[in-house]
Amino acid sequence: MEQTRKTKVLYIEDDPASRMLVERALRFAGYDVLIAERGLEGIDLARREHPDLILTDINLPDLSGREVTTVLRNETSFANTPIVALTAQTQNEQRDMAMVAGVSGYLTKPIDIEALPGQIEHYLHGARDNNLDTTSLAAARTRYMRELVGRLEGRIRELETFNESLLHLDKMKDIFIQLTAHELRTPLTLVYGYSRLLQDNPQVKFLIQENADTLALMQGMNDAIVRMQKIINEILTMSRIITNQIDLAIGMMDLGRIAQQVVNQFQQALTERHLHLVFDPSEWPQRMQADWELMQLALTNLLSNAIKYTPDGGTITLRASADENRVRLSIKDTGIGIAPEAQVTIFERFQTTHNVQLHSTSKTAYRGGGIGLGLAICKGIIEAHGGRIWVESPGLDEQRLPGSEFIIEMPLVAQSRAAL
Repeated sequence: MEQTRKTKVLYIEDDPASRMLVERALRFAGYDVLIAERGLEGIDLARREHPDLILTDINLPDLSGREVTTVLRNETSFANTPIVALTAQTQNEQRDMAMVAGVSGYLTKPIDIEALPGQIEHYLHGARDNNLDTTSLAAARTRYMRELVGRLEGRIRELETFNESLLHLDKMKDIFIQLTAHELRTPLTLVYGYSRLLQDNPQVKFLIQENADTLALMQGMNDAIVRMQKIINEILTMSRIITNQIDLAIGMMDLGRIAQQVVNQFQQALTERHLHLVFDPSEWPQRMQADWELMQLALTNLLSNAIKYTPDGGTITLRASADENRVRLSIKDTGIGIAPEAQVTIFERFQTTHNVQLHSTSKTAYRGGGIGLGLAICKGIIEAHGGRIWVESPGLDEQRLPGSEFIIEMPLVAQSRAAL
């Protein structure tokens, strides 16, 4: 036997006691009750569930009940849906503004629980409270418009204040990151220097000769220091990009040779993980005016990224082509790919596509980690040269491995910002 659908009532109310009281009364009367605590939540729930009647308080934390009604009445699907105000506002002016906003009825608190189901049924059958004459209607409309404008002005001022606060905090954060990186780099440089002096000490050399573990310990310490220096340099580079303080040292360079140097850095990782690299340096322009150190850093980050997200045995392809004015670079892999929503944000600071709970510090291990600055740095470097960078990928799939392709287009002859 087909079950009869219950009449669905949406109740928008921020007061817990009122919510509980009305919900119990209406459920006992046989209605299916939906609950929302805020105006925007109520609008979303109404659009999703299409209730037969909407019951709303006027005073809500975000939008008022009148504003909720106005929003819904502007949508065809709610043009004839009964919307009833249930509020403690008893003044006629408040009631008139609610009627102007489009409510079907106006009920005041305290709630008469015994009468409420009958009142709901009354409005469900098409009843409307509407006894405003022309003069009262015009006055109520004017008051309602003034209220809307006043609330809008207040919200805009709140947003402006909040935005100024966020900008100030963001600036303080950038300054803090920059100062912290500088403060960390100084003692770290000293530590690295002392570690090299220690390694050259005759007594330590003797220990290294006598015990291979000593050499491993020294090398491990030096590797950790170098890794920390690279991280700090990434942060400093990013801070210069953020604050538009990145200065390009433009000069003639061989981009193919730079790319070859980058490949050489990762040769051991490529071999250990059985990754096949397709790369012909002769394809790459031999004469290009750019900042070679920054271009090397950008290519290093992109190749590192491709290695991290390509499973063992995969293929990474580096391509380049150039005409008289521009060069186009491509770093393509057969990795896990990138989800469409992540492709929009992947070049932002501190963005990462992997689960931070499974974070790895390796720059070359499969699904290895980082601090989420590599691609943001690439974007800053390429844009500083007057170019652009983007990613193309069918999506994220760890089984089918659709891969990703990072593409760079930039002028063969870049100009520093000072020259622009």
